[in-house]
Amino acid sequence: MNVLFVHQNFPGQYKHLAPALAQLGHRCVALTINNPGYSIPGVKIVPYKPKRGSTPNIHPFAADFETKVIRGEAAGVAALALKKEGFTPDIIVGHPGWGETLFLRDVFPNARVLLFIEFFYRTQGADMGFDPEFPDQGFASAARLRAKNANNVLALEGMDWGVSPTQFQANTVPALFRDRISVIHDGIDTKRVHPIPDAFLEVGPDKVRLDASHEIITFVNRNLEPHRGWHSFIRALPAIQKKRPDAITLIVGGEGVSYGRAPDKGTWKEHFLKEVRDDLDLSRIHFLGNTSYRDFLSLLAISRVHVYLTYPFVLSWSLIEAMAMECLIVGSDTAPVREVIRHGENGFLTDFFDREAMAEAVAEALANRAKLDDVRRQARADAVAQFDLSTVCLPAHLRLVADVAAGRTPQG
Repeated sequence: MNVLFVHQNFPGQYKHLAPALAQLGHRCVALTINNPGYSIPGVKIVPYKPKRGSTPNIHPFAADFETKVIRGEAAGVAALALKKEGFTPDIIVGHPGWGETLFLRDVFPNARVLLFIEFFYRTQGADMGFDPEFPDQGFASAARLRAKNANNVLALEGMDWGVSPTQFQANTVPALFRDRISVIHDGIDTKRVHPIPDAFLEVGPDKVRLDASHEIITFVNRNLEPHRGWHSFIRALPAIQKKRPDAITLIVGGEGVSYGRAPDKGTWKEHFLKEVRDDLDLSRIHFLGNTSYRDFLSLLAISRVHVYLTYPFVLSWSLIEAMAMECLIVGSDTAPVREVIRHGENGFLTDFFDREAMAEAVAEALANRAKLDDVRRQARADAVAQFDLSTVCLPAHLRLVADVAAGRTPQG
């Protein structure tokens, strides 16, 4: 079977699927913009590059779609070159989010198309309008978001099948397309991501050694921003520190913006830290920036309470990884988190906006942690049973690729 992967940041979500298919003897080629030097045994990496930029002064509602058309054209030209070289895929497996898959069916009309459906933007019921602190900008904001879905609608219409990592994400898609989407998580390697009894982490310029004997609260995001509850967490932290005078907080995350808009000036990290700085004991807070994966696992291993917050949006891998590490989790009572955290069974839920309730939930979890071993163990058991890479998710993805390539309706 010939498989064409398409992902701007390949391998992205195909980090495990692509090498697994190559190892099974399938011929795999991957189109990418940002990772032309990435190497996977058995996978040919083909870089492509847009030939032009966006049109100056284009209508702002159309700018996003034009960018995706430009990328789609570039990927289509690269696909034509592959076709000329004699490569014709049986199946195209791609992430349509940046436009690269737009025209591939026109290059390979007989190929089956399996797309990763990450999120369909909504003016209500998802991230937009969720946070009253950041109200939408009325008609213009809604219209821009609706136009942003143009690429998503074309992707859904053109695919044979789709796959989403969570039911919440699949449910953002219009009902017209929902019966052609399987829900399969990307998968977590729970053989690697597991409790580490002797873990430690050295933090700060003085390399202070921290381990499980310390009362450690952890908070992890790619970037510290409102979509991932940075403002809610840092506002709750003064009360947490008062309730737990020995607690040390380790915060992982950069200062950029992954989702939503950037602040008018500076960074979201500094914007909200400044708001509560005078009420915090900064000597008990360590900002670690973006860490290595090894340090990330050590951090989770020594965590006494792990806080995970998010708007109704894409669920982070880090929550499942924290579950696999037997972390005691306090998560936001939002739809994507409720899908995996059952209050009092494998973690605890708290109101995203209520800083006092959040502080109380974290303090109670810390105070009662010795009595909550069953909750932590259940978190790992659920991670293994539902999200394990080798026994659950990767086999399901391989079956899905085989079914779609063969024209069969996937089961489950």
